[in-house]
Amino acid sequence: MSDFAGLTAIVTGGASGIGLATANLLHSRGAQVAALDLKPEGLPDGIWGVQADITDDAQVKAAVDAVAERFGGLDVVVNNAGIGAVGDVTVNGDDEWLRVLDVNVVGMVRLARHAIPHLRRSPAAAIVNTCSIVAWAGVQQRVLYSASKGAVYALTLAMAADHVREGIRVNCVAPGSADTPWIGRSLAKTADPVAARAALDAFQPTGRLVTADEVAGAIAYLASPLSSATVGTVLAVDNGMHGLRLRPPVQT
Repeated sequence: MSDFAGLTAIVTGGASGIGLATANLLHSRGAQVAALDLKPEGLPDGIWGVQADITDDAQVKAAVDAVAERFGGLDVVVNNAGIGAVGDVTVNGDDEWLRVLDVNVVGMVRLARHAIPHLRRSPAAAIVNTCSIVAWAGVQQRVLYSASKGAVYALTLAMAADHVREGIRVNCVAPGSADTPWIGRSLAKTADPVAARAALDAFQPTGRLVTADEVAGAIAYLASPLSSATVGTVLAVDNGMHGLRLRPPVQT
């Protein structure tokens, strides 16, 4: 498939996990891809690594402008960079709240702010934000992360309304529990990482975590000109975590 032929894409957090899987997939389907990351080392051939901190507005602007200049424009923005947080509402201090919201929400705003002037000149402009199923599903010990992703969902809808008549489509994906480096680090901190992983897998309706490639596939669909009538949509990639209520398996 070459639905991205001639298009240029930026993927934040593009050096690992869902971001890297997305960058690879878009490139394989014809896009010129720039991976923005704090540490954009070791990227596959064909992916241009750009060092940028999405909490620094000047760095974000310089990175976006450099990509547009190098490739002659910009068509697709994947706002994927984000950080996690664990705890109930009594745990995370003000500094952590500000840090997580700055990365997970305002970071997307910064990238969109500087990308939109370029996207206005594209015949196939699309922004895809990485949200999460916890934006509307209550999950224990994720209050700060959930609040940030709830903001991403609202941000996506508002951006879609603002820019649809400029020819810029804005959508988001909402992964469930995904097999990413962050999950791996979190499990490694438990008393029994193997048992913790087994319990997390068992909690999923399909008995396993979502893969980075599966999320990347959903992002690619929303970013592709093939989905030109899809605007202001959230696409859940969650193994049925939110929508299904399954009975416990029958023991035989």
